[in-house]
Amino acid sequence: MVTVNENYLKLPGNYLFSTIAKKVNEYASNNPDANIIRLGIGDVTEPIIPSVIEALHKAVDEMAVKETFRGYAPDLGYDFLRNAISENDYKSRGCDINPDEIFVSDGAKSDCSNIQEIFGADSKIAVCDPVYPVYVDSNVMAGRTGTYNPDTTMWSNVIYMPCTSDNNFTPELPKETPDLIYLCYPNNPTGTGISKENLQKWVDYALKVGAIILYDAAYEAYITDATMPHSIYECEGALDCAIEFRSFSKNAGFTGMRLGFTVIPKRLKASGEAVHPLWARRHGTKYNGAPYIVQRAGEAVYSESGKAEIKAQVAKYMSNATYLRNELIAAGYEVYGGVNAPYIWMKTPDGLGSWEFFDLLLKTANVVGTPGVGFGPSGENYFRLTAFGTYENSVEAIKRIKNL
Repeated sequence: MVTVNENYLKLPGNYLFSTIAKKVNEYASNNPDANIIRLGIGDVTEPIIPSVIEALHKAVDEMAVKETFRGYAPDLGYDFLRNAISENDYKSRGCDINPDEIFVSDGAKSDCSNIQEIFGADSKIAVCDPVYPVYVDSNVMAGRTGTYNPDTTMWSNVIYMPCTSDNNFTPELPKETPDLIYLCYPNNPTGTGISKENLQKWVDYALKVGAIILYDAAYEAYITDATMPHSIYECEGALDCAIEFRSFSKNAGFTGMRLGFTVIPKRLKASGEAVHPLWARRHGTKYNGAPYIVQRAGEAVYSESGKAEIKAQVAKYMSNATYLRNELIAAGYEVYGGVNAPYIWMKTPDGLGSWEFFDLLLKTANVVGTPGVGFGPSGENYFRLTAFGTYENSVEAIKRIKNL
């Protein structure tokens, strides 16, 4: 008899953003005249920059000519993109990351989810709480998280590291020793950053206990504090204990085109085995490479014109973040984030639960956000708003929230 992977049956409910979409769609169906402002999911709204569009058109034309047509992409990515990434994202910041340590993919979400496949099933994971749900859910699917407690909404074999206002949303080193440590900075969902000094402490800790840090840097383009690291490899020793994930979705608006990459230094080892060839084997076996057209688009991100256009686009989103943050604070809300990341992390008013505030905001103000508890138990009584909407919608959303 065919059986299913029972680990999937352990997952509680639907994926967070699927649940939100279902609630919003149901409300919209019952209230067709409602003008709903969506500041929940972190999807971009600005169009692709001109330099990237030009590169896309050129690459499409190449596909129509026999001499320049491309079939399967190289498993690990085209050299032209890997070279550009190495020079612009790493070498320019003093990080010794070579092109052949970069694996091009269809996005950071896929890589953050799939990376756990190359590690032992008994590996113990540590996650910030609140946390991007994919980190935990992918390990649930692999059977690594133990049993789920619906009362605490926690897994028995996961080390939770609370991130609250008391510790400035920066986790403390865990008392129980983990094997894999998930860190995301600038942070999703709290919108907060991490200093180089604090990140160095994590690198030193991982080296001491023999753990590997899985570092999600998808929002590094939004860092405004010049003292904050854009890459974990700016920390001494990180080449021996860290894997980094990057995305073109939020910095360049590729949410609809899908492009990202993962960095695995060749010197990184787990139980004496080099990790780089394991991921290369997994990548080559299960993935046929990001499309040539999209990789050429990614290359254009690093052109001089591309850099300038992306900087201007990021500034637009951060202008939204500044507006949302300042107006909410002025209205009396307790607000975090929005300085080095495009997310606002706010305390719910009057002690309302996260989902209670979600329903109130949707039904009373027709504004959609993300309930903080969806990111973990420490997210209860918090709420996330994204700055990826338009400025006009951000202004209107604040007007409605103030009228609650």
